[in-house]
Amino acid sequence: MDFYGTIGPACAQPAILQHMVEAGMTGIRMNLSHGPLAAHTDWLAMIRAAGIRQLLIDLQGPELRIGTLAEPVALVEGSSVRLGADGVPCPAALVQAAAPGQQLLLDDGKLLVQVTQALPEALVCTVVRGGTLQSRKSIAAPGLAVPSPTLTEEDLQNLKIAKQCGVTGVMLPFVRGKADILALRSALEQADAADIRIFAKIENMAGVRALPEFLHLADEIVIARGDLGNAMPLWELPRCQKQLSAACRAAGVPFMVVTQMLDSMCTRAVPTRAEVSDIYNAVLDGAASVMLTGETAAGHYPVQAMEYLVRTARTAM
Repeated sequence: MDFYGTIGPACAQPAILQHMVEAGMTGIRMNLSHGPLAAHTDWLAMIRAAGIRQLLIDLQGPELRIGTLAEPVALVEGSSVRLGADGVPCPAALVQAAAPGQQLLLDDGKLLVQVTQALPEALVCTVVRGGTLQSRKSIAAPGLAVPSPTLTEEDLQNLKIAKQCGVTGVMLPFVRGKADILALRSALEQADAADIRIFAKIENMAGVRALPEFLHLADEIVIARGDLGNAMPLWELPRCQKQLSAACRAAGVPFMVVTQMLDSMCTRAVPTRAEVSDIYNAVLDGAASVMLTGETAAGHYPVQAMEYLVRTARTAM
């Protein structure tokens, strides 16, 4: 079984990465939504020095994100916020597609706004669930189809140098169907990197529905519960996870479970009982790998989080 962490400011130090490997980490993820592969030569050197053999890059793909902010924005419940021109930067395709009444979940659903006015270049929204909005956080628009390419220009540039950077796997966000997997496979072949594995992330209902058509085209399926939990009422997510796990098991295709596995450990040295039970059950369901994201990238206890992930999973093996 594989155990992945995510590299970020909290763990991008040689000693911490080494301790995470000693705790049982077998691979690491680099989220390229926060910067291109070429800008992380220091991280790549640390990963090699720590002896981490598996490096996954998480592409931008057809994902929707807030742009770069000069500083975090406080969203106050009941107040108005402008998304787009002269406001919080967001994809133009979202501005064109959204209509009044559309709800937008920000930062994995921590924040919620509702469109009250759709202007040609901006969306005027009311804050329903407030908090602090940071740069490059995710946007989910339940029920709304936003036209976007499988791979961005930045993705294609990253794929060109992936092999020479030691990348062993590519995570494709928001897979919508067979065509997305084939587009990534073609791009890898053109980059002379056909041996790099494809990890197809299920993050919306289109991906859930289309899973049978691309199940055998991916090397591993990723049950990415952050945005997937925004695509349905949250109480339906556990059932969806179980159904996806069962489909992968039946087809003999390995799958990964990820997102908020030890979320409390971003700020606490010990996880909740529910979190360790979640890890245990994911392994019992047949997960080939499990992954930590913010817990190791930005949390206060990256080494301890990896220890809990590995030790809990191994009790179920």
